[in-house]
Amino acid sequence: MMIISSVSRRLFLAVFSAAAVLAPLCSAHAEMSAWADNEGGRMRLVALAPDAAGKIRAALQIEPKPGWITYWKEPGGNGIPPQVTIAAGSAVTLDAIAYPVPKHFFNGAIEDIAYDAPVTLPLSLKAAGKGPVEIDALAFIGICRDICIPFQANFQLKLGPAIQSHPEEETILRAADARLPQPPSTDFDVTAHAMSPDRKTLSLTLVLPAKGSGESKGPPDIIVTGPSGYAFTKQIGGKRDGASFKVDVAIGKLPDNYDISGKRWGVLVIDGARAMETTLAFD
Repeated sequence: MMIISSVSRRLFLAVFSAAAVLAPLCSAHAEMSAWADNEGGRMRLVALAPDAAGKIRAALQIEPKPGWITYWKEPGGNGIPPQVTIAAGSAVTLDAIAYPVPKHFFNGAIEDIAYDAPVTLPLSLKAAGKGPVEIDALAFIGICRDICIPFQANFQLKLGPAIQSHPEEETILRAADARLPQPPSTDFDVTAHAMSPDRKTLSLTLVLPAKGSGESKGPPDIIVTGPSGYAFTKQIGGKRDGASFKVDVAIGKLPDNYDISGKRWGVLVIDGARAMETTLAFD
């Protein structure tokens, strides 16, 4: 089970931010910034011109060096999630960050949910009004090996006309989308969920993809994301019966006076080569 308390994250973030060294401004008059470099890796911003509705497809490319990791949205006991901030007063807003399927890493009692290879985080941006678009974004990530090093960089892009073709950027963005978890489907979904009265266990019933000959029929990897800063992964008594899988997930200490009624939690299920992400409603 991995629990990240919101208090410890705030304290860690304060220390992390204070120690961060801002990388040089990485600007460009194209759809791809220059790389910003760090001891543990590098990152850059990629974007396409807004469509007719003002939507901008963009992404933060992160390339850890061999042996280094960078974090998922709920990263583990000692990390922080990637952060992208658009400059105040900008004509561009950030609607969402999407996350490709991560890996689980264990080092003794420490559990990390992270990436140990190049990863691209799709960004959904929105431009207000018409005319030329300028993106002014600050990216802040953790990148770790034996120690964690804060990595912060400012990126500025001036986007060209949408009628121009940008095959390299389009290829990067398509590849990033292909690595995202699938939405629920008839053969891969959470079909039932219930929190125990004492809020110690979350019972899940899943339908899992059919396994081919020779494929492992072991339990899937399940990551439940609760309140911001909390994630739970310890499975209790999982049982696979054909395509059906029933399991309890241990829930640790939640925030004081936390009322789960009306809340929405997330769940990521990784089963072999496939991954599915959905939302659990507690009404």
